[in-house]
Amino acid sequence: MAEAESLSTDFIRDIVAEDLAKNRWQGRPVVTRWPPEPNGYLHIGHATAINMDFSLAADFGGHCNLRFDDTNPTKEEVEYVEAIKEDTRWLGFDWGEHLYFASDYFEQLYQWAIQLIKAGKAYVDDLSPDETREYRGTLTEPGKDSPYRNRSIEENLDLFARMRAGEFPDGARTLRAKIDMASPNLNMRDPVMYRIRHAEHHRTGDKWCIYPMYDWAHGQCDSIEKVTYSLCSMEYEDHRPLYDWFLDQLGIFHPQQLEFARLNLSHTVVSKRKLLQLVNEGIVAGWNDPRMPTLAAMRRRGYTPEAIRDFCRRVGITKKQKLVDLALLEHCVREDLNKRAMRMMAVLHPLKVVIENYPEGQVEEMEAVNNPEDEAMGTRKVPFTRELWIEQADFMENPSKKYFRLSPGVEVRLRYAYLIKCTSVVHDEKTGEVIEVRCTYDPATRGGNADRKVKGTIHWVSAPYAVPAEVRLYDTLFLAPKPDETEEWKALVNPNSLERLDKCYVEPALANAPVGERYQFERTGYFCVDPDTQPGQLVFNRTVSLRDTWGKIEKAEQG
Repeated sequence: MAEAESLSTDFIRDIVAEDLAKNRWQGRPVVTRWPPEPNGYLHIGHATAINMDFSLAADFGGHCNLRFDDTNPTKEEVEYVEAIKEDTRWLGFDWGEHLYFASDYFEQLYQWAIQLIKAGKAYVDDLSPDETREYRGTLTEPGKDSPYRNRSIEENLDLFARMRAGEFPDGARTLRAKIDMASPNLNMRDPVMYRIRHAEHHRTGDKWCIYPMYDWAHGQCDSIEKVTYSLCSMEYEDHRPLYDWFLDQLGIFHPQQLEFARLNLSHTVVSKRKLLQLVNEGIVAGWNDPRMPTLAAMRRRGYTPEAIRDFCRRVGITKKQKLVDLALLEHCVREDLNKRAMRMMAVLHPLKVVIENYPEGQVEEMEAVNNPEDEAMGTRKVPFTRELWIEQADFMENPSKKYFRLSPGVEVRLRYAYLIKCTSVVHDEKTGEVIEVRCTYDPATRGGNADRKVKGTIHWVSAPYAVPAEVRLYDTLFLAPKPDETEEWKALVNPNSLERLDKCYVEPALANAPVGERYQFERTGYFCVDPDTQPGQLVFNRTVSLRDTWGKIEKAEQG
């Protein structure tokens, strides 16, 4: 399990520390729970909750349960269960023996529902979903009692048993808590506890045809597992009185629900409904498309779990909703990869360079540093030959005044190699574009030795030894910072969020780069080997560029 990536303090940790000082739990360990619904893949917003649930428990010597809230069989799949396990482990957390499912407790929840019916605190209702909403009232008007609210305990017990037996069709009846239809809190206006749903469950099969609602299952599952702190997003603050009411009426162990603000990331949507639309409508190529905000997508793109946990730590835990700039997440990724990624040379938009005075057929090995941040990573040998590939942007036939890279008559340094000077240019006869640059080199300037200084240093790849590769460049999936603020959110999808470059070259050391390995392509950005890689066909995803907007903001604030 990862070390706790926590702030030195936050309001939730302050509450827990005070509770423990007062021995509120009478010696019980701190137990939290991570309760995902298995109806989609985890996204960056979930990472904040996962980090908080696991790190809080670890900080206070307790443990965190992984409990799947599998109470809606029509949307849940085993695929999602396994993906959630994989993503949680990848993020650096392990639940050990504490893996549970809400479906583990279906029988106990049913028996507790019977207990409430017998106490006159729950009843079977025949109102349709539309009628239920109509009777519920509004924020300014109280609700109305259902005409079925005062059924006898015996009739309610009989109808509820027949609901379980499958006697009624979907939507025909519900079990509702009997609380207060005039309550100013809409969640307390006789909320639905069970609905009829004839659907195959991924764990219980067709054993059940009534399924508990989240508000009913949530607190009772927490109680069964002896959870001490049930951490939720702020949208559940108004649900807390109902959470408490159920536990108090049953007279069972009572965890404490605490709420904190969910993460909102710029240029992103994290609604599962919207993410599913993106997948189903082919706007993206699946849940792990590197443009998606899912953890599976971020892993494929080359993000590290350490960077994501660092991001969660920096964002912190508050009660106030806020929009976090995507630049902060990218900054955390850069900082982490800067320490761990090997430096390599790759040319994404190739232009041929021929060194006319370099012996034909000669090959030299230049020593290149693998990572200047970590001497232990050592060096590697890079082949140098008469013909090279350089970036098109590193040559300009008619340069501007502040252009310091290669141009006619100008000398530049080839990274780890020699100084070269452009002597002539070859143009395409039809288009007039530059297709080849002719140069000379100075043999006395190898590896940085020179009696003169030059302003430009460019990277390169040996043409005979270059390995072809496809490189995929990613931009934000949405053009606007807050795509959720409009109903036409799909109109804000960035048409240029993916650019494929299929004529790139990388140095030969990358020929057998393993899938998932991360590198810095010098002067270009950080890249990761994509699973689409096949023998003889490398595919790289750009994880993040070298330009660091957030880093500049930090420096400006500190300066």
